[in-house]
Amino acid sequence: MADKKNNKRNNNKNMDEDYNPRFRKQRKKVCALCSDKNFVLDYKNPEQLRKFINDKGKILPRRTTGACAKHQRDITIAVKRARHIAILPYATKD
Repeated sequence: MADKKNNKRNNNKNMDEDYNPRFRKQRKKVCALCSDKNFVLDYKNPEQLRKFINDKGKILPRRTTGACAKHQRDITIAVKRARHIAILPYATKD
């Protein structure tokens, strides 16, 4: 009986010490605006801005979009301008 317990413990030794299946290392997201020099953010283009808002109309955070701090500020300004002239909704009804 004790041999079976020791065998189960030995099976997990091939895994890393820091391995945790809940917290996988994810690849760092790259800013879409920095990587593509031809990409110009425009508040008059709602299809382009929909990538940066969720289905409820909220602006997605940097950790979700992968944008750098400089471009996240530009995204926020563009979305707010588009909302102000009624191209994008402030919120959606559920």
